[in-house]
Amino acid sequence: MAGAGRGPRGPRLDVLTPLLHSTPMAPTGENILLFRDATVRYGKLTALQGITLDVPCGSSTAVLGRNGAGKSTLLRAVLGWQPLSAGEIKIGDAHPQHARPRLAYVPQRHAIDWDFPITVRGVVEQGRYPSLRLLQRMGHADREKVERALDELGISDLADRQIRMLSGGQQQRVFLARALAQGGDIFLLDEPFTGLDLFGTEELSHILRNWEAQGRTVLAAVHDPEIARRCFSRGILLDTGLVAAGPIGGVLSPANLDRAYRRGHCAHESPLRPAAADLAR
Repeated sequence: MAGAGRGPRGPRLDVLTPLLHSTPMAPTGENILLFRDATVRYGKLTALQGITLDVPCGSSTAVLGRNGAGKSTLLRAVLGWQPLSAGEIKIGDAHPQHARPRLAYVPQRHAIDWDFPITVRGVVEQGRYPSLRLLQRMGHADREKVERALDELGISDLADRQIRMLSGGQQQRVFLARALAQGGDIFLLDEPFTGLDLFGTEELSHILRNWEAQGRTVLAAVHDPEIARRCFSRGILLDTGLVAAGPIGGVLSPANLDRAYRRGHCAHESPLRPAAADLAR
């Protein structure tokens, strides 16, 4: 991985930042993420246009749209990595720069160098680094959080393995465990199903459904509408602007899918893409 090296507390992976502290979850039923006319521009190119919506606390939400529709940009804006050109994003009653300790980010798997020499435990321990002062070692409480995260994701028996030795599904669980070890209560996942086989996809689906039942808030960029329909209770459908947001069944209606995926077909999409009515099934 470019830029990877050994810091004062051991090996790190640059792509895994930011690693953040935790705060208590908001009561289920409240809106935890609030977008108000959120707009992102790269020079003259508009990546997100006037997004206004609410994400309830304790919900599991898929962010969908064709390539270039703004899925990853939306996540980056929540994280504060991409400044807004207009509007605002609030987390609870706080602006993102004040509420970042609530966020835990899981990167796309293809962005990670799986040959980097680090163990499963080493990756999960990275979730505790930001809570430590310079040169401070992890304490008993930190190690307990790491062990609980490994146990919850069912990878305690893999803790001493190099990450390159794992299956795709196991690798994804390592980074979910790292997010848990951070103590975050809002989980942002960038294309978590990409590259997983059928077993890995079902495994991840089960984890995300359990997290929602436990009141954890998940916002995930998802490429496949059928996976979104099976695994998430809510959806946000983008085509630079907001096409639809709300319960997943209504968001993935044939009309909404046609609007989001078929517009600009000749310029952006493969002619082999299935019709929107097929995606809606």
